[in-house]
Amino acid sequence: MRLRSMAVTVALTATGVLAAPGLAIADESHGAAVSRVAAEPGASAAPVEVRRDGSLLHTKASETKASKTLEVEYQVQETGYWCGPAATRIALSARIAPPSQADLAVQLGTTENGTDDISQVTGVLNANLGSSDYESKYMPDDPPSQQQKDLLWQDITAGIDSNLPLVTNIVAPPGNQPPGYPPDQTIYHYFTVIGYDDANSSVLIADPASFSGNQIYWLSFDQLASLIPPKGYAA
Repeated sequence: MRLRSMAVTVALTATGVLAAPGLAIADESHGAAVSRVAAEPGASAAPVEVRRDGSLLHTKASETKASKTLEVEYQVQETGYWCGPAATRIALSARIAPPSQADLAVQLGTTENGTDDISQVTGVLNANLGSSDYESKYMPDDPPSQQQKDLLWQDITAGIDSNLPLVTNIVAPPGNQPPGYPPDQTIYHYFTVIGYDDANSSVLIADPASFSGNQIYWLSFDQLASLIPPKGYAA
């Protein structure tokens, strides 16, 4: 994440069991730490269970005829410019015990200016998995073409079905932002797509920035597609 004058929020708000749509809120009664992320209207997916373990969150995998969400290990990014390492770590956690954010920052070549290009993420994902499953995909057109959107949806569903979360590089300007983002700033950021629901064309996001406590939430596919240009994603 790259932005100006921004402190990263690190905790969910402990106010209930079932959150408003798209927001995970922890229930810490009786020592438990469980939240559920309610789906948006028209969804097929059931609420996604999220379990807290210290500073980590674990999503529980779920599947219906039209939806699938993955089990991942979530961490808030540890610095204001480690969204790339944190998003990469979330994606790797679906398959392996992932390296630390610090180790991934070294592998990615991340600096205080962030992680320059999605190709760095793609290379690190493949290196840690010992595979060539991930490719870099770019969306230079803003707004994206229908062909680019169709490919993105195909990559999301195929990736999630194969237990391969997507890491996306986004640009979120004022007026077009995910929930909780600073509304007066353009945010340059990486987050991870960990599920989809074909019934209402939505995607489940694991967002290491935790803006206003928004960590695991649903986002419409159309909005996701509008946020990626002119950057890209690893799928």
